Amino acid sequence: MLNYGESLKYQRELKKLSQTQLAKATGISQQNISAWENNTYLPNIDFCVQLADYYDISLDELIGRHFSKNGNCLV
Repeated sequence: MLNYGESLKYQRELKKLSQTQLAKATGISQQNISAWENNTYLPNIDFCVQLADYYDISLDELIGRHFSKNGNCLV
């Protein structure tokens, strides 16, 4: 199973953003970002789309899903 919180944190850190900076840039509360990254709660699909759009990546990339050349999910 994927560690969604770890993937969300990884994407944020790739952009060299603090949780507070990401919250200000997206309008998502820092408390929500923290809870998601700590796997306390899962973000709903609307927030996932918002974050993927902000980072300019796919939803699969946002949550850490990777695929082989033949299309099989490698996780």
